[in-house]
Amino acid sequence: MSRNGIIMVLLSLLLCGTRLSAQEKSDLQQRAEVEAAAGKMISARSLWIRAFEDYVNKGQTAQGVECGVKAAAVYHGESSFQEAFDLLRNIDHAISADKDQDAKRVAAWRYKVAHERMVMYIKMRRSERAQEQIDIMERHAAAAADEALKNDLLYNKAIFYYTFGQEAKGNAIFKEMANKLTASKEYGKVDEVYQTLIANGRKSGNANMVAQAYSGYIAWKDSASALKLADTTHALQQQIDDELNSISEKDSALAARQRVIIGLCILAAVLAAVLVLTLLLLLRLIHVIRKQKKNIRLANENNALKARFISNISAQLSPTLQKLDAQRPEVRALVDFSNHIQMLSQLESTMGETVELEDTQLPPFCEGLVDQIRDTVRKGVAVYVDAPKMSASINREYVSHILLHLLHNAASFTPEDGHIRLEYKKRSAHKHQFLVSNTGEKIPEEKREDVFKPFLEVHDLTMGDGLGLPICKQMAVKMNGDLDIDPEFTKGTRFVLTLQV
Repeated sequence: MSRNGIIMVLLSLLLCGTRLSAQEKSDLQQRAEVEAAAGKMISARSLWIRAFEDYVNKGQTAQGVECGVKAAAVYHGESSFQEAFDLLRNIDHAISADKDQDAKRVAAWRYKVAHERMVMYIKMRRSERAQEQIDIMERHAAAAADEALKNDLLYNKAIFYYTFGQEAKGNAIFKEMANKLTASKEYGKVDEVYQTLIANGRKSGNANMVAQAYSGYIAWKDSASALKLADTTHALQQQIDDELNSISEKDSALAARQRVIIGLCILAAVLAAVLVLTLLLLLRLIHVIRKQKKNIRLANENNALKARFISNISAQLSPTLQKLDAQRPEVRALVDFSNHIQMLSQLESTMGETVELEDTQLPPFCEGLVDQIRDTVRKGVAVYVDAPKMSASINREYVSHILLHLLHNAASFTPEDGHIRLEYKKRSAHKHQFLVSNTGEKIPEEKREDVFKPFLEVHDLTMGDGLGLPICKQMAVKMNGDLDIDPEFTKGTRFVLTLQV
């Protein structure tokens, strides 16, 4: 094997691996590698040169440099130095022409070119020129920030020093390189480097180089054995520590699980106690609910009987009341009170029944109601109707009763020069409202709910029995609606009859 071949073998041992392009190898490059593997170096060289030119033309400089350097190595392996120098010069031009590359990649490419020149100058025994290339390689390795190139540089420095009789420098450099590989625990690489260095010295007839390398190799083998033993011991200790940690973690996990199980048992006991207590409370609650249902049923039955009784009494009183003088306020009040009692009792007893609806044109319906109270308003009171030209499904009897009662109340409580308004609003597809508002004194907030409650106070019947609004409220509820006072209306009082269709 030639010295150049030995250097290339050592380079392959020290580098972390040749950096190929992310793209696939071209057909020319693959054919060149096949030829080289078969020992057909001239054919391989020609194919590598063609691959270099093809890659450069396509802008794939990294692959081009790789192929060009391999072709140059074949040239100077055949001592065709001029052709090798010319090809390396072409590689330099290709690198310079690629302006878009990262500076570190460019430095790595130029390191490879300088390395081939250094190898040729060593073969040509031109130490000064070889030293120049060593210096260039050192600059490019630093710029590339590539640890593999720095290791390769150390080895080539050692070869240079040994070749030109500078054994002391060679030993220092080689020791530095061996220490780096040993520190990274790459014992196999260090061993192969020593073996190759000894073989290189034997091939070149350099007995001193062989002796120095062999002496260093024996010393390194002894230290490497101690290092390997220390590594093995450390690995075993680490394994033991890991197993102990694992056992400790499992013990901790087991203890944690035991604590969890104990906690779950306590929780289960607490939950069982809570469940028993809840069951007892539930049984008592069921007993109370049954008792309340019974009381409610009895109350409803009593209310129904009371309503029927009151209705019957009122009906029996009506013929007698009809015989009295209707012009007297007391008699008229009693007749109205009797009618109201009958109506309220009938509503309560038929609350669950469905009311009938009919399609009603709103403008004439509302105007007709307002016309019935126009003659009862005070002087200067304006009465307005705001109803859109549309129809709505309502129970005319109940709605008319409610709105007339509200309008009569408005007429009674609206001062002179005030106004009364009847409005209709469509709130949604299934919800609409009638609104009756009047100016004047507002109903106090604390009395707004009481006005809808029957029999809340004892009234002088000649001043009203207080059942008008409760009857209206019952009618609204029976129509699946409601009757309320608008709390946001501030200019008087507004009643809102809400109906659901």
